[in-house]
Amino acid sequence: MPMRKLMLEALVYLAWARFLKMLPFAKVSPTLGSYMEETSYDLNRDQKWQGVQVSRALHRVSGHVFWETECMVMGMAAMKMLARRKVPSTLYLGMRRNRAGKVAAHAWVRSGAFYVTGAEEIEQYTVVGKFAKN
Repeated sequence: MPMRKLMLEALVYLAWARFLKMLPFAKVSPTLGSYMEETSYDLNRDQKWQGVQVSRALHRVSGHVFWETECMVMGMAAMKMLARRKVPSTLYLGMRRNRAGKVAAHAWVRSGAFYVTGAEEIEQYTVVGKFAKN
């Protein structure tokens, strides 16, 4: 799929995910996948390429929209785009305390061994939830 079309799709799913983020998490979480399960680290070559392309499209588009596209929004959009392509992925939710003692949260998506979104600083977070979509 040409990058332009993929970027348009990313725009649509980023908007959709931003809307979902405004809803109570208890309503959204059943749509994210199988709770506390993970997908395989083994993907075929095409699935790996799809994950890279989805990641590129989301990162290119996210900086050019007027709404917030932080980690959870990016993660939900990535999961939806990968699911459309039948590429397995896992959304991770993590927590940590910063130096001031305040709690910080982060979300990231892994497809195979590739981190599609949110890979920055994940080692600082303790996984408190995960959702697998095969």
